[in-house]
Amino acid sequence: MAHDISQLDQSDLTDEKIEKKPDQQIGFRRNFLWRSMQIPLQLLCVLWFRYRAKGMEHIPSDTGALLLISHQSYLDPVLVGLPLSRPVSFLARENLFHVPIVGWILKNCFVMPINREAGGIESFRLSIKRMKQGFLVAVFPEGTRSTDGEIGTLKPGFIALARRAGVPIVPVGIVGANRAMPRGAIFIRPAKVRVYFGEPLDLERVLELSKKNQENDFLDYVHAHLQECNEIAATL
Repeated sequence: MAHDISQLDQSDLTDEKIEKKPDQQIGFRRNFLWRSMQIPLQLLCVLWFRYRAKGMEHIPSDTGALLLISHQSYLDPVLVGLPLSRPVSFLARENLFHVPIVGWILKNCFVMPINREAGGIESFRLSIKRMKQGFLVAVFPEGTRSTDGEIGTLKPGFIALARRAGVPIVPVGIVGANRAMPRGAIFIRPAKVRVYFGEPLDLERVLELSKKNQENDFLDYVHAHLQECNEIAATL
C-alpha cells in the first residue's frame, strides 16, 4: 500500500523547480475523515495489539517534518498516524486512487500518489510542498517490508528529500507489526505492537552527509538511528 521514493529519477530536479513559498499551514490540521477514523482505530489497536507509542514530543510543533520509518507491514502507516494530532502524508501507488471508495479515502487522508513509470518526480515535488505546508511526510527508507522484523538495507532515494526539504528529520521505530501482519498474510493477528518516535537527526550532520560521495555514510547514520528507535520501542 504505502511506498517509499527510493527509486526516484532525480535527474530533472533543480532547486528552482521546487516550490519554495509555503501555502497556508494546512498540514497542522486533521480533517473530519482523519479524526473519525483515528478514534475507533486507536481503540481497536489498543485492544488487539496492546498498542503503545512514545516519543511524540520529538515531533516539531511549528513546522513540517520528514519521518523515516522502519518498515514491517502494511499496517505501518496506521500505526504511525494513530498517536499524532497532525496528519501524516504517505505515498501509495497511483492506480489505487482509481479504485472506487479506496481512492476517495486515500485522497482525503492526505496520501500522495506515486507513478513509478514517471520516475516519481511529481511525488517528490508534492512531498516537498506538503512539508512546507506543515505536513509530516513519511517514507520507508528500506523500500520494502522486513521479513524478520530487523531493519534491512536502506535505499538512497530519501536522501534527496532530506537534502531539499529543510525540515526536521525524525526516525521512527516499529516493533511487532511483522508478527501482527507478516508478509503474505491475509488476516491481522493479535500481537504486541510498539512505536517509538526518536529525536530529530542533527541538522548539521544531515547537511554534511547528504553531500555527494557521502551517501553510504548517510545511510549508515540513518540506519543506526532507526535501529536505536526499534530497540527503544521493544522496551515499551
